[in-house]
Amino acid sequence: MAIFFTSDTHFGHGGALGLYRRPFASVAAMNEALVERWNETVGSEDVVWHLGDFAIRQRPLVVADLLVRLRGRKHLVAGNNDPPAARELEGWASVQSYIEIEVDGVCLVLCHYPFRSWRGMGKGWVNLHGHSHGRLKPQPGQFDVGVDVWGFRPVTLSEILHSRR
Repeated sequence: MAIFFTSDTHFGHGGALGLYRRPFASVAAMNEALVERWNETVGSEDVVWHLGDFAIRQRPLVVADLLVRLRGRKHLVAGNNDPPAARELEGWASVQSYIEIEVDGVCLVLCHYPFRSWRGMGKGWVNLHGHSHGRLKPQPGQFDVGVDVWGFRPVTLSEILHSRR
């Protein structure tokens, strides 16, 4: 079992194509590419922490269908574009706005939003976040796990920590 992190998939969001300069011809093409890249990366027994903004202005049935199509056990750390109806779907193993976890001996602070400071910041704790779509200069020990930064796919902690981002 591997553990992955991602955020800001923005399934169904036409504005994401222009706002974030996503290289897809249409929203449908973007949605399918995101599903394909997720499933090429994540196995059925893996865990994925999605740090918010999963789908934008989509009916709950559409979001539920996406959750079924995506491999892995999915946890949502909700963002500003995750309404109650999406948060309440059975496809999530858990839903919260903030969580601290340990992966491979590294203490992580997970939130949709980047922090200026976080618990354990001076003791090696790492802040993983989304929301900024790669447009924010990170603090040391802080990483944007959004799809716009990582080739439109989830990433492991090892990939994150060994990056030059």
